[in-house]
Amino acid sequence: MKVAGLGFKRDVTLASLREALLAAGGPEGLAAVATVSDKADEEVLKQLARECGLPIKPVAAEVLVGIDTPTQSKLVVEKFGTGSVAEAAALAAAGPRARLIATRVVSQDRTATAAIAEGDGA
Repeated sequence: MKVAGLGFKRDVTLASLREALLAAGGPEGLAAVATVSDKADEEVLKQLARECGLPIKPVAAEVLVGIDTPTQSKLVVEKFGTGSVAEAAALAAAGPRARLIATRVVSQDRTATAAIAEGDGA
């Protein structure tokens, strides 16, 4: 199962989320999109998920803590205990033996990130 992890700022636009997802590889073949649970109900994320025909998999913030990610954001490490919300959410949602097939990409306006992981499900 392939899952796209998304990290984003509260003021993100649908265009920025879409841009990041497309840059990571696009929605084709995905089983879901995932993000930290406190942002899973954001309307803009729901719009993207509907557009792509995908469910949203919320990932509890405490699950992200300590997930080793190839890219590192100092701000994200301080806030979430992992280097990339997008990468960590994708890995967590794709299952225990998941691996990243697309590392974090960032939208041009820097408000959205996306990464894709593949695994055997949670």
